[in-house]
Amino acid sequence: MSTHPFYRLAPFIQEFIYKRRWNSLREAQVEACRVLFDTDHHLLIASGTASGKTEAAFFPALTVLDKEPSRSVGILYIGPLKALINDQFERLKDLLKEGGIPVWHWHGDVPQSEKTKLLQKPSGVLQITPESLEGLLMNKPNAIPALFQELRYVIVDEVHAFMGADRGSQVLSLLARIERMAGCRPRRIGLSATLSDYETASGWLGAGTSQAVEVVAPQGNRKLRLSIEHFAMPDARDEEQAEALALAKGAYTDYIYDHTNRKKAIIFTNSRTDAELTTLELRRTAAKRHDPDVFHVHHGSISAMLREETEAALRTGSGAAVACATVTLELGIDLGELERVLQLGAPYSCSSFVQRLGRSGRRGDAASEMMFAIAEEEDEEAQLPARMPWTLLRAIAIIELYVKERWVEPLQLRKKPVGLLYHQTMSILHAMGEQTPIDLARAVLTLPPFNEVTPEEYKMLLNYMIHTDHIQRTEEGTLIVGLTGEKITGHYRFLAVFKDDEEHVVYDGTEEIGSITTVPPPEYCFSLAGKLWKVVEIDTKHKAVYVKAARGKADTLWLGAGGDVHTRVMQKMREVLSASTIYPYLAPRAVNRLERARRLARESGLLSQTVIPAGGDSCFILPWIGTKAFRTLERLLKVKLSEPLKLRSVVPMEPYYLVVSGRTDPETLLAQILMESSTLTDLSELLKPEEAPYLGKYDEFVDPNLVRIAFAEDGLEQFTLL
Repeated sequence: MSTHPFYRLAPFIQEFIYKRRWNSLREAQVEACRVLFDTDHHLLIASGTASGKTEAAFFPALTVLDKEPSRSVGILYIGPLKALINDQFERLKDLLKEGGIPVWHWHGDVPQSEKTKLLQKPSGVLQITPESLEGLLMNKPNAIPALFQELRYVIVDEVHAFMGADRGSQVLSLLARIERMAGCRPRRIGLSATLSDYETASGWLGAGTSQAVEVVAPQGNRKLRLSIEHFAMPDARDEEQAEALALAKGAYTDYIYDHTNRKKAIIFTNSRTDAELTTLELRRTAAKRHDPDVFHVHHGSISAMLREETEAALRTGSGAAVACATVTLELGIDLGELERVLQLGAPYSCSSFVQRLGRSGRRGDAASEMMFAIAEEEDEEAQLPARMPWTLLRAIAIIELYVKERWVEPLQLRKKPVGLLYHQTMSILHAMGEQTPIDLARAVLTLPPFNEVTPEEYKMLLNYMIHTDHIQRTEEGTLIVGLTGEKITGHYRFLAVFKDDEEHVVYDGTEEIGSITTVPPPEYCFSLAGKLWKVVEIDTKHKAVYVKAARGKADTLWLGAGGDVHTRVMQKMREVLSASTIYPYLAPRAVNRLERARRLARESGLLSQTVIPAGGDSCFILPWIGTKAFRTLERLLKVKLSEPLKLRSVVPMEPYYLVVSGRTDPETLLAQILMESSTLTDLSELLKPEEAPYLGKYDEFVDPNLVRIAFAEDGLEQFTLL
């Protein structure tokens, strides 16, 4: 009996489990105890949402900390969002109070007095974002040894949110720097609900260390309830069509309203603009029907206070609460017993679908439920490919790939993250004050993300940074941060490696509502936090916009951007279009729309030909490849084939099709594409002379020649046409 993991846990954890009347530990928790108690391995826990991953990581780690107290921070928890850290902080507070283990959280909203207490007496658990951790290493390097000298565990939450992005490479760099500065060797624990590529994820988690990584991935059997409804939006070319469009929009809004307004629900959108405008429409519908306003909006440009109010309404508020949200509610914040998740349009990836699906059905045997409401333009006079319901096809493809095959996008790690290379060079130089070129190169190039950066490439970077005054060479030959570089590293935005548009804060009187990226003129009306505002005053110096409540036409002030679609998703969309299967989760209108699309695809030859005539001297290319490969094909056409084939224009409708015009025919065009793509070995040939496209936030400060190398390596990929 004593060998059961439960009896190996610290007494205060056993008491915590008793009080909550848990009948047993979950599989992930049992396996985590085995790995952390009986081996020295790192641990990757890949299991569904609400499967007890957080407890699986913390229970054995805290038990070790209880038996052998640390003279410094013992557990470092790294989360992608402040809201997630706040949520975990609340979940752990009672548990750790019982065990007498302090828990600290550190980000921009935490008072300086609390941070000072931690620095004076490092202990317990520290919860932090990568940006705040970067700030610690840069600005308080002398405090790092005492802060982390006996660090036992690093827990990286939502691993999939970091991997494949510069932010994930930043995390690996920070962990390596902590180990060097503090002389510690903590074990790493990664948590994720959407991983399928365990080999790549394990390699990422253990990068730069010698220990093996064990994967705990219990197979859940959660029940699913899925449905897709489709709304065709006619093109309003005349009065009759305008009336039809108004009716279609009304039916779409009513559908969303009727399926959420009496529930605890999240409505996921793919953009802040859609979240804002949908909230506005739902509030107007509630007013017309004399119903209570239960609608909220949640995204990264809403003030922290309003986001927390939304989370509280969903988690603990009495009665119905509905939040229109972007990725900010996709990650693992515990929102209690949500009754419904509704997706507007379709996610761009299976990974996003799994995360959003997991927000519902988190208690007991409840099914995970997700409804799709898809509104797409339908114009019988449009170009042939534009008449396809691409969003409907993407929704079906993503559901089929995950539900039938349990497929999730494999993770791709950047080989030449040159913007991050600049960032970590500046961060280390800022922290150390002065370094010889050799020591700086050794400190940076030995960080795990830069394994494939050559010394020659790093020399290119340093010479360029000296030339642009981001760093300076002293008379003794050492390197220091230059005057231009000080302006960069001295700004709080330097800490983040993800792209962030400079924003103006919006105030209603003294209350902060949120922020916007585009500054409107006075008297202009726009939507923010699901309400309409009129600009009263603009304070350019302090980057503030003062507003008052308004009524009338809505607008939003963010630039939209879609997501990347994987080639496997595109191929599955083609399979869906060519099949005859009627999927059980499709509502009648969605079935009807799919059937009409299938009939048109068969009759037009759209499925049997990659290049088809478009009328006149134009052709359509339907490559059925993912976003990255699609951009490579676009470049091949523009750079390699434009002159030989006398192409007049190449217009991408990413990632679905291209419209190509010029003196060529479909057969010749296809033959040339196949020949060029099969013989192309150096993708840098697809960059025009002097062109250096940016992939990361700090690429603009890097030698353009190095940016070209990085773009060819990480921004393009070889492709094969079906």
